[in-house]
Order: sequence, then structure tokens, then C-alpha cells
Amino acid sequence: MLALILFAAGGAVFATLGTLHLMLTFRGPKLHPYDESVRTAMQATTMRITRDTSLWNAWIGFNASHSLGAMAFGAFVLLLAIGYGDFLRGAPVFAWLAFANAALWLAVAQRYWFRIPRNGLALSTLCFLVAAVLLSVG
Repeated sequence: MLALILFAAGGAVFATLGTLHLMLTFRGPKLHPYDESVRTAMQATTMRITRDTSLWNAWIGFNASHSLGAMAFGAFVLLLAIGYGDFLRGAPVFAWLAFANAALWLAVAQRYWFRIPRNGLALSTLCFLVAAVLLSVG
């Protein structure tokens, strides 16, 4: 039972962080640069890969899709823990995959992000690791 609780907790962290990130993407200036001229420049330029969108629109789109990915992963993990615990007990490989995914996100967070997502991902990764170990030995 503890393994499933920890597995669900790890998913809840992802779902929560993803939801908060999506809200910050579309509401308020939290993901805007302090220097307004940077935003203006991003709105006025395109990327080398395409001229179909501005760098600013790509920034918003990347943030939104990133949020949706975290939300989807969190929802999948939560549903697996809550509705398919017996399956998960018989196939702990899914807990190990969740751990590997969280660990990779944590590596990115350590290199590129800031304290709040990094700490949340560290907690989630730990939950998935302990859940995977418990499911594998139990």
C-alpha cells in the first residue's frame, strides 16, 4: 500500500507543477523577462528553423506544451496508482519508468531551472524510486 501511495504522490507532484506552470504561462508576467525590450525583441524575431512564428510565440507554446506533458504524465501515474494497483504490483517496470522519467526531468531542472521545480522534481523522483523498490521486492 505504501508503494502505491508514494507512486501516486510522485504523480501528484508532476500534475500540480504542470498545472501551475500552465497557469503562469497564460496569466500574469511571471514567465516574462524583466527587461521588456527582450520580450519586444522576441516578438519581432523568428527562429532559423522557420519564419512561421515569432520567438515569443514559440516561448509561450513551449511552456504550454511542457506544462501539458507534465500534467499528462502526472495524470497517467495517478490513474495507474489509484485504479490499477494490482497491475502495477505485477509490473513494477512502470514504476521504474516513472522514476527514470522523473530523474531525467530532475537533471534538466538542476541544470536549467530554479528552486521550486527542482525541489518538487527531487521529491517526485524520490517517491518514484522508493515506490519502484518496494514494488520490486514486495
